[in-house]
Amino acid sequence: MQTITIPKKEYEALVDRGLRYEYLQKAIKEDVFLSPPEKNSKIVLKHMSATGKYSKKFIKSLEVGLKRSSYFK
Repeated sequence: MQTITIPKKEYEALVDRGLRYEYLQKAIKEDVFLSPPEKNSKIVLKHMSATGKYSKKFIKSLEVGLKRSSYFK
């Protein structure tokens, strides 16, 4: 076995890439592209607003996107 020395910044970037790759693999296995169980956009917006995790600007943008979506019509 050989020892290779790399800068800490490069090592951290490689670790970050590896973690992102693992996350992506997990997401694909869990079938993240399923349709949402709720078809009423008002209920979706209400629940997302209630979490307090999203800005008003994001919620407004989401509302516009949901109005354009054929799934929520």
